[in-house]
Amino acid sequence: MGQLVLDPLIHIPVELAKMPISGLAADYPDGHLIQEHQHVRAQFLYAVQGVMVIDAQEGRWVVPPSRGVWLQPGRPHTVRMRGQVKMRTIFVDEDAAPGLPARNCVLDVSPLLRELILEASRIPLVYAQDSRDGRLMRLLLDELRELPVLPFHLPWPEEPRLLLVCRHLEASPDDDRDADAWAKQLAMSVKTFHRLFRRHTGISFGQWRQFARLLGSLEGLAAGEPVVQVALQHGYASQSAYAAVFRRHFGVTPREFYRSKESVDEAA
Repeated sequence: MGQLVLDPLIHIPVELAKMPISGLAADYPDGHLIQEHQHVRAQFLYAVQGVMVIDAQEGRWVVPPSRGVWLQPGRPHTVRMRGQVKMRTIFVDEDAAPGLPARNCVLDVSPLLRELILEASRIPLVYAQDSRDGRLMRLLLDELRELPVLPFHLPWPEEPRLLLVCRHLEASPDDDRDADAWAKQLAMSVKTFHRLFRRHTGISFGQWRQFARLLGSLEGLAAGEPVVQVALQHGYASQSAYAAVFRRHFGVTPREFYRSKESVDEAA
């Protein structure tokens, strides 16, 4: 389907709210795209349902159902929806965020935090700090500080030649060309290719490609595509091979991954 585009101006009333913490609720269809924009406040994006794909200069974050991504202020990014997405957003003033992550990252969401986020998204933009709403917002921040960081970040290399390779593999994850082939195409030795790749991404080429395939596959699963189709499209020889790698990385099978985080609140 063609991509729909959302004007980021929808966030302005929340961005300009005078309270240190504000919530926003919005639902989007599959393929919806929020164009590149940035915020003056830190932002926690939470996917009650569906997958959000956040792209920024430093990398990509894939946010599966019932996880969330913490985004620093002033960082340009886009948000693309896979599947029907129920997004709940919390905006946080910098002064109200001591102890929260100093970098963009995906966080697991506890059952308590989930309920706090859902409630926060219903709170008016103006509330008394010493009211129930104010106490709820402060509890939400306390819970955010306790969340573990999850491995859903795919780094982009700044080196232009390597970035072209990575963009190609993102679009064609079933391309099996190895490091030798890519080094030859870039007119460099394979040793130089490996050295540059690790320097600019922090991981090896093989690790990057494996992770790119896994994160890309989450989008297909979120859209309801059959597991075997997702596996083959992302360069795996079989469904069982894909499931084995998936389990090794995420601790569960592809089917268990989404079943364990299904949305339970239709009113969210």
